[in-house]
Amino acid sequence: MVNHSSLDNTMTFTSYGSFRPINYFFFTLTLLVYLLSIFSNVLLMLLIYFESSLHKPMYIFLFNLAVNGLIGASTIWPKIMENLLSDTQKISFVACLLQFFWCYFYISSAYTTFSVMAYDRYVSICKPLQYHSIMTPGKVKTLLAAANVVPLFSISGLVYLSSRVPLCKYTIQNLFCDNLTLLNLSCVKSALVNLYGVVLVASLIVFPCIIVLLSYAVILNVSLKASKDSQKKALSTCSPHLITFVNFAMAILFFAVYYRYNSSLPGGISILITVDVFLIPPLFNPIIYGIRTKEIRKCFVKTVRKKERYFRVLNFFTVKVRVQSAPINVRFNDYIN
Repeated sequence: MVNHSSLDNTMTFTSYGSFRPINYFFFTLTLLVYLLSIFSNVLLMLLIYFESSLHKPMYIFLFNLAVNGLIGASTIWPKIMENLLSDTQKISFVACLLQFFWCYFYISSAYTTFSVMAYDRYVSICKPLQYHSIMTPGKVKTLLAAANVVPLFSISGLVYLSSRVPLCKYTIQNLFCDNLTLLNLSCVKSALVNLYGVVLVASLIVFPCIIVLLSYAVILNVSLKASKDSQKKALSTCSPHLITFVNFAMAILFFAVYYRYNSSLPGGISILITVDVFLIPPLFNPIIYGIRTKEIRKCFVKTVRKKERYFRVLNFFTVKVRVQSAPINVRFNDYIN
């Protein structure tokens, strides 16, 4: 039995196999999708930041979801791309713990962010006259802080407890490090870590899910009693949130069930789970919100038109300067000759 409190051990991934030329293709494909994911989230963040009309609670929470998407995409994919081009896929124990921390923070923070977004939509649709008195700037800051600080400290506790569990094996049979993988490598089963993990799942996943489901159940009930225009507005506002939440919830459910009850997954299933949890949501969330949310769509079109006008004016002055400077250049050349 080895004590890993010194955090100086090295672990090896075994699910990648030896390097093959086709790895270049997988690397290129992963890099393109990863860069597109980064671009779409950063674009959404910049749009919300610079457009004053989007400085509302709903879009502030969406900004936080975009930041979370950047964390999720950057947590494992750079390391996966590195492993694809390497014959020895190794990771230090400290780096493994950091990867495990950011993986779980990304998942739990996404759930808490979805729950505060659902609460915001509930207040907006079910209590429209009281919306501004309820969703005050102070209330928004508190909800935003809770959506990030609670997962931050909760996952930090889980990482600390997991780092104290002695390991007897050093081979990781998945594409990345996570808590269940580390527990499967341990010499002893830690009841404390298991109990702490169950509490975290209940508080950071199950409870936010209940909030989201109850919020939209009430919203649906209120919308059915409203006019057709109100129903259409509620649907257009809430559908992007529901689409992204359902996709993410199903992916996490798949992730939790398989990683808890299967110590070693077939390569195809492991890759599918990894893509569905850590690549698809960060890539498609900003795209879905950009397409389905009317205000974001309008602001994006307005920004593009502003840029087009700017480049047209810049091009006009550039051409004008060139035309005006041509005679001067000719006379100067004549003078030299």
